[in-house]
Amino acid sequence: MWVVKLGGSLNQDPLLPQWLQLLSQLGGGRVAVVAGGGQFADAVRQAQQQWRFDDLPAHNMAVLAMAQSAYLMRGLQPELCLAANDNDIRRVLHRGRTALWLPGEALRDQPDPNTNWQTTSDSMALLLARRLNAERLVVVKSCALPAPRGLAALAEAGVLDSRFAQLAEGACFPIELVHKADLATVRDALLGLTA
Repeated sequence: MWVVKLGGSLNQDPLLPQWLQLLSQLGGGRVAVVAGGGQFADAVRQAQQQWRFDDLPAHNMAVLAMAQSAYLMRGLQPELCLAANDNDIRRVLHRGRTALWLPGEALRDQPDPNTNWQTTSDSMALLLARRLNAERLVVVKSCALPAPRGLAALAEAGVLDSRFAQLAEGACFPIELVHKADLATVRDALLGLTA
């Protein structure tokens, strides 16, 4: 199974419905979609900057921002099946459908190493892929992607969050970054036309 992370910047992009249709039509039984927080997470950052509250409530608000994005995606593509935890994701995939993760299980009462802005929805998708023993993680980005470089360099360039490379150490699946305009690459991979 694959985990496909759709960057939150796609929330306001005309390509979003195409991505959702592709993943719904070709991802049934093998794709779990993770939604980035997008403009909802940006509102959390602004609120924290204004009110200076701790990272723990900001983390929880950002998790809820991801959930808002998931509900937006489900509104655009009702064939996607909301899944609240790993077991729900497995059940959705077992039924031959595409899962859309509601990350409520990432809410926290106490701080931990992931309850800060160094761990974004990219890393949360990676952690989900590890828990699910995924065969592939695809991270769809709106920003320009530099020539292939290591994950640490991509974090330094601001393409990935600063914890991603550390959390990816020892991952037993490929991690692919794809530009939002490159639907054809993911389509071909889902169809088994590429490695």
